Amino acid sequence: MNSIAPYRIGFGIDFHKLAEGRTFWLGGVRIPHHKGAVGHSDADVLLHAICDALLGAACLGDIGVHFPDTSPEYKDIDSRILLQKTLELIRREHYSIVNIDSTVCLQLPKIRPYIDEMRRMIASVTGLNENDISIKATTTERMGFVGREEGLTAYATVLLQKVGSL
Repeated sequence: MNSIAPYRIGFGIDFHKLAEGRTFWLGGVRIPHHKGAVGHSDADVLLHAICDALLGAACLGDIGVHFPDTSPEYKDIDSRILLQKTLELIRREHYSIVNIDSTVCLQLPKIRPYIDEMRRMIASVTGLNENDISIKATTTERMGFVGREEGLTAYATVLLQKVGSL
């Protein structure tokens, strides 16, 4: 049975291990750093969290259901493509994105200089206005796997609106 709710909220979270010599992608932007995230795709933790939030809001499962890490099709894929494919899925359910709020948790590198570029990149893929995309960053004050620079985490919340509602 289809939902008649005009708005849906979704939450996404993703984690990736960091390793020396890997390319560091975040929010569709390559950021210079001696470590990068490890994953089947380009391991863009922020875009993965956003995809999961979108899929969750539309009750379509999670990123692993649609883009499994066991599939050669997604090996080293640009996560911007995963975001585009996710948007196609939510549009088939007649939803559009109202806004995205996200937080990246990592010790290093400092990402503040890249946030505006990430917002532009996400806006170009989603069709949103940059002012409808929030990206924040925090550390764990050197505690845990994030603080030891072994990995990073991203959280995302999205609001979807049923197309044609209200």
